[in-house]
Amino acid sequence: MAYEIGEIRISQQIFYHLLQYHELREDDEKRLYRAYIEEEQIQNLVKSQAEEAECSVERYGDVIYLIPKEENVFLGFSKVELKRKLCKSTGTDKDFYLSQFVILTLLVEFYDGQGSSSKSREYIRIGELQNCVSERLKEGVENNTEEEEDQKGIAFRNMLEAYEALRSDDKGTRQKTTKEGFLHAIFMFLEEQGLIDYVEEDEMIKTTKKLDNLMDWNLLNQNNYQRIRKVLGQ
Repeated sequence: MAYEIGEIRISQQIFYHLLQYHELREDDEKRLYRAYIEEEQIQNLVKSQAEEAECSVERYGDVIYLIPKEENVFLGFSKVELKRKLCKSTGTDKDFYLSQFVILTLLVEFYDGQGSSSKSREYIRIGELQNCVSERLKEGVENNTEEEEDQKGIAFRNMLEAYEALRSDDKGTRQKTTKEGFLHAIFMFLEEQGLIDYVEEDEMIKTTKKLDNLMDWNLLNQNNYQRIRKVLGQ
């Protein structure tokens, strides 16, 4: 299929914008946004460039997103990088998987996978989420033998051990060796990615439109939702 030079240039402008900002909003760049949704040739070129960069391009509502694939550590994050951002300096795999469990728990608390929108609440208090993490880890240990954990690939005992090893801190030091500091690092990371609003003074978390869109349109179809609930032992 032959493409005109003008189509190639516009597709490159769109892809460069996505590389810079990871999203393209109609309100910010109407010309590029309209070109993508109205011109099939341009859309195909953008998606082809994304595929070469190990990404996908998806439009949810009035926003076009650039989404790195799981193995993409150039535009995404490697396990080593995530562990460094989310865990203490001496963090182990137990700590890393605990951080992922916290994120899954946060998602399930906000989204129930039902109705026209999966979102079920507007905010959650930090203390409530902390209790949810503790309760679900204990439920996972109680409801699964070590053999069942090995079969499912979900080490509830290891994660609970890592969570209970974190000190409690009411002085607000935000050290990653405390439960509060560990959660704080996760919230800061999610906010940097534009997925949550972390209102520290009110000890509250709200989701962003970006996360709502990703959950409604991509991550949280019924198959994925049931997988998440299974991981959490529900």
